[in-house]
Amino acid sequence: MIVTSDQIRKTAKDIKELRPAYKTLLDFYEQIFVAQEDSRSRIHIAPIQIPQDVLSVKLQEKFPLIGTSEFVIDKEASEGLLREICAVTEAAENNMTNVAKVILNAIDTKKIDPGSLFSNLLEGNDSFFEDICTDIEIEKPVLSFITYSSISPSVSLCAEQLSTYLESEKRNRVSSEAPVSSDWGKGYCPICGSPPVMSALEGDGERFLFCSFCWHKWPVRRLVCPFCENDDSKTLHYFYTKEEKEYRVNVCDKCNKYVKTVDTRKIDRFFYPPLEQIATLHLDMKANETGLERGVGK
Repeated sequence: MIVTSDQIRKTAKDIKELRPAYKTLLDFYEQIFVAQEDSRSRIHIAPIQIPQDVLSVKLQEKFPLIGTSEFVIDKEASEGLLREICAVTEAAENNMTNVAKVILNAIDTKKIDPGSLFSNLLEGNDSFFEDICTDIEIEKPVLSFITYSSISPSVSLCAEQLSTYLESEKRNRVSSEAPVSSDWGKGYCPICGSPPVMSALEGDGERFLFCSFCWHKWPVRRLVCPFCENDDSKTLHYFYTKEEKEYRVNVCDKCNKYVKTVDTRKIDRFFYPPLEQIATLHLDMKANETGLERGVGK
């Protein structure tokens, strides 16, 4: 789905009118998300090739198509976006402002190589980031956030390209009358294997999950915990507030984890998942206060 900058700005405006307390936070993230979507037109990546026999085995055995380290990114576009995100962060004058300045200076003085940031984040090399943060005296979560935000457009575009394999395989199953049970049906992303960051209800109540890493969207059963696959209705429930009926928090008593859900049938604005994720941080706080755990890392 193509998303425009105007749609992001309009959605952010609508949410800020509904929840004024989020204005400062959404002002910041609105700029980040607009910069990310604008950068997509500058991204050029070669599609990942998956042989048909390998594809069939992966889907049959419920293996994701690739690991996070295998994503292809446009390093030039990502570095340009990194600098733009740092500039936005500096201007926002929030708790990350000084860190953004240090990161830009470290890049300009060759203390940090953006390409190494990108590759090590994809590989999940925490020690690399810890060493850099110790060296230039900044907080690791901020460096990780800015790095991920810089490659996110390349990652999501790569995921879109890979999703054609899933669509092609589904058409093949339909034409060969393969059993429906061969559908994905798992709580982890079929593209990269990451857990979902949130879910949504659409249309006639169909449920979809959104990947916490590549933002791929995939269908899942309405009554199931995406983290432990518990489908016992007695141990699955949700809570919501009367003031925000479009939001709910799905809870699993078996693994004590939760996932936030947006009922898109109850909103009249454009649905942009990254904005909704930010605009529901109070639900994370409420869930944490009750002892629940996020299904995805902090």
